[in-house]
Amino acid sequence: MNHIEIKSLPDVIWNANMAFRKTNRPHNILVAEDDHDMRRLVAEVLTHSGYNVDAAQDGAVAWESLQLKSYHLLITDFDMPKVSGVELIRKARAARMALPVIMVSGTMPENEIKQNSSLRINATLFKPFGVEDLLKTVRQVLDAAVSASVLEV
Repeated sequence: MNHIEIKSLPDVIWNANMAFRKTNRPHNILVAEDDHDMRRLVAEVLTHSGYNVDAAQDGAVAWESLQLKSYHLLITDFDMPKVSGVELIRKARAARMALPVIMVSGTMPENEIKQNSSLRINATLFKPFGVEDLLKTVRQVLDAAVSASVLEV
């Protein structure tokens, strides 16, 4: 099981909530992660930080969600059953979905990410990662997307 450090979670979430209140409305985030505990924890941290979060237990369910609802960010695990994270991103790009992507992995070599530049992965989080790293990465990716006018606020 992967662990996310949560010793200072209330302070981290409070700070994220204060930053979030300065924005117009919450962002919709889809989390695709096959590890139940990791999926639940990431979704809870993001939800408590003011984001609207949907969670999918594999890439196939995530793909269905992407087709039904508009998201501002996809956070996907690399290694999942049915449809991998890379396959999920390829499907989204083939469907001309411009949403930013954070790839989460405990196994994917960094050079493999670089070799797949057409996937346009905006950031990578390597397991295990901390709550602060998660929130900082999400905020940076969303801020960059808004600045680049990929997302509407």
